Amino acid sequence: MPDALLALSALGHETRLSAFRLLVRAGHAGMPVGDLRDRLDIPSATLSAHLNTLRAAKLVTNEREGRVIRVRADYTQMNSLLGYLTENCCIDDATSCDPGSACKPVRNRSEKK
Repeated sequence: MPDALLALSALGHETRLSAFRLLVRAGHAGMPVGDLRDRLDIPSATLSAHLNTLRAAKLVTNEREGRVIRVRADYTQMNSLLGYLTENCCIDDATSCDPGSACKPVRNRSEKK
């Protein structure tokens, strides 16, 4: 749960959420910090502070490629957060879940032994 709180807190800022969504969109290749800065249209120092927060929450990783730093979304951490948020989805009333939703209740709580 501490990881979930840290991740949600990190994503609770408009710029960080936008940055993370851009990195998720970029796929496993990620993107150079300079490209991310240009897309967000924010100063380098501001982006650096936001990326530090996302790194601390383990939502992004970076890798130096010569003079370029490439940033990537950490899909394992992202999926872990999504799993945590949905692990009890509709557990009390599985009939209320939309069949096409990400929520996949295993069984109704009343069926638990």
